[in-house]
Amino acid sequence: MGLKIAIDGPAGAGKSTVAKKVAEKLGFVYIDTGAMYRALTYKALSQGIDLFDEDRLADLLNRHSIKLKIESKQQKVYIDDQEITEEIRDPIVTQNVSTVAAHAKVRTSMVEVQKALAKDGKIVMDGRDIGTHVLKDAEVKVFLTASIDERAKRRFDELEKKGYQGSLEEIKNEIAIRDKKDEEREFAPLKKAEDAVLLDTTELTINQVVEEIIALAEIKMEEN
Repeated sequence: MGLKIAIDGPAGAGKSTVAKKVAEKLGFVYIDTGAMYRALTYKALSQGIDLFDEDRLADLLNRHSIKLKIESKQQKVYIDDQEITEEIRDPIVTQNVSTVAAHAKVRTSMVEVQKALAKDGKIVMDGRDIGTHVLKDAEVKVFLTASIDERAKRRFDELEKKGYQGSLEEIKNEIAIRDKKDEEREFAPLKKAEDAVLLDTTELTINQVVEEIIALAEIKMEEN
C-alpha cells in the first residue's frame, strides 16, 4: 500500500529526526521539505538576493534544481550539482528561511515538486504545512510539539556539537521569532490539521515518538 505519513510541527520539535527513523523502520522514503526551503535560502544568500523579493526568489527556484539524495544511508542536499547538506544548517540560513518560505510563489512551486515526489506513496514527509496543504490526503498525519524551552535546548545541543558559540537564550529567541513568522504567514501557515494526531514530545524520547507514529501507520495499513 502506498501509505503517506505527514509530520508537521514547529522548529525544534524533532520532526526531521523522527521522520528519518520512521521512514527507515518502515522502509519508506523520507522527504525533508525544510531542507528544500533551506537550500533556496542558502542560494539566495550566496547570490545576494533580497529575501523579500518574491519574484526574484521564485525565478531563482525555477532556474535551479533542488535534489534530495540518499547516500550511505544519509540524506544529502544538492542544488544543481553542488552538495550543500552542511551549509544549509548554518545559523544565518536558519534565521532567514522563514522569510523565504513565507512567499506564496515560492511555496506553490515547492509544493508541486513535493507532491510529485510523494505521488507513489510509501513516503514520510515532514515540514510545517504537510498535513494541511502539501499532502491533504495523507493517511497518517501527526503534529509534533514541545515546550519552547525544550525545543531551544535541543537546537542548542545540536548546534553546540558543530561549534556554535552563541547562548541558549539566543536560540530560544530565534525559535520564538520563527514560530511567530510561521504561524502568521498568509499562505499555508503552520497549524495542526484537523485530522492530525497531536504528540507533545517534551517528555518523550525520540524512540518513543517513533514507536507512536509507527503504531498509527500499522493501524492504517491493517485497515487497508
